[in-house]
Order: sequence, then structure tokens, then C-alpha cells
Amino acid sequence: MTARTKADAMTEDDRLAFEAHKREMSLALGRDDEAFRSALDTLVCLDKYDYSYLWSWMGVPIIQMPADVMATQEAIWNTKPDIIVETGVARGGSMIFMASLLQVIGKGQVIGVDIDIRAHNRETIESHLLAPRITLIEGPSTAPETLARVSAEIPDGASVMVVLDSDHSRDHVLAELRAYGPLVTDGQYLVVADTLLGRGDASQTPTKRSKVLYPGNEPYAALKAYLAETDRFAPDPVLNGKLVLSSSPGGYLRCKSP
Repeated sequence: MTARTKADAMTEDDRLAFEAHKREMSLALGRDDEAFRSALDTLVCLDKYDYSYLWSWMGVPIIQMPADVMATQEAIWNTKPDIIVETGVARGGSMIFMASLLQVIGKGQVIGVDIDIRAHNRETIESHLLAPRITLIEGPSTAPETLARVSAEIPDGASVMVVLDSDHSRDHVLAELRAYGPLVTDGQYLVVADTLLGRGDASQTPTKRSKVLYPGNEPYAALKAYLAETDRFAPDPVLNGKLVLSSSPGGYLRCKSP
């Protein structure tokens, strides 16, 4: 037995213990209201610097908090969906990010839906090396004709994840939840972005936006209303527990039934 083999033999395999500790700490953090409030104060402070606008993925602005990028990566890697539908294209970074994960996994397509895909953003996306894994659909996200086009891009038997990140007003998000929630397949995620807007008070609402949304008229209010209507989804306590420096705390729902 070589020295390396002996050392390996004496080293405990702690991978399961490490994962168990991660889960325990994530759940504990999710129960720590003081930590969440402290993080919220930090995010409010950072908003003056447009913090979520400072990041890019593979050269394209992603407009996400780093914690949300990591959480979405975990969701995709753990469930390996065939199709990811995202409402809200913006500059395209989120779709490039998700497509890059599907490329590594070796399968899948991202469908981006937006009422207005600006020409320069479309050019950025369609000229990117990951463009073959992206399908763009322009139109109102909840319009029947748009939904029909989305459904036509989903093969029979495909596993489907959905990310809702377009107009963040309560009624629109609730309409999207009702329209796109049924597309999500068993075990996959339904992600509601920017739930942070409903987790603070009015004085903490970001105002450097094209549309200012105060608590009650935002995604978290829509999420709560939707969960009262359906038993198909439940918040993932581990993933959400870690999301204290996040735009979407509580926004990661797991489909628990066909």
C-alpha cells in the first residue's frame, strides 16, 4: 500500500455528513428572522448602486443577485429539466446562463417569452454560441396564442421547469402562475422572481425602477394567493432557507404531483 493509499484509507469519507450539515444550516438560516432582516437592510443599501445590474454571464448582463444564480444552478443541476420556460427576456443573460447549464448536462432547451424583445437584445442572444439551446417567443406571456406557441415547443413527455420574471405586479404574476404552473412537471421547479418586494415594508421598496411595486402588489403576494389555490406546489425549505441575500426568497417552489 502506497503512502497516498494509506492516507486515503485513514481519511473519513464525509460527503454525506457535509451534505447533511448544509441541509441543517440552510433550514436553520431559513428560520432566523433576524438574519433575514439584516440581509434585507443590506440589500436595500446596495440598491442605490443597482447591485443586481452589475453582473453578467458569459458576456451578457444577467440582472440577478449572485445568490439567485447559485440557487437556480442547484435547481437545474439537481433536476436536469428538458425544457426551461422563462418569462421576461430582458437582456438575455438569464437564458444564456440556463442554456450553459443545459449544454453541460447535454440536453434541453430554454424558451424565453417576452412581450417586447428589443432588436439589440435579440441580436445578442441569437448570435451567442449558446443560441442553439434558446428559443425566443415574443408576445404577451399570458395570451392564449403565446401559450399555444410555448406549448408547441415542449415535446411530449418532457420534464419542464418554469421561471417567472417579467411584469412583477401581483395580478400579472398570479395570471402567469395560473397559466404556466400547469406546464411544470413532477419534481421540477416553478421559480417566482423578485419575491423580496413583498418581504419588507413600503420604506424598503426599490424606487429606481420603471414600475414601483409596493408590498401587496408584487410577486410574493401573487405566490401566496396561488399556493392557496393549488396543492401541486410547495416551497423548497432548503433552497429558500439559504436565500437571505436574494431577490427571490421563498420563490422556489417544487412540483410535488403530476
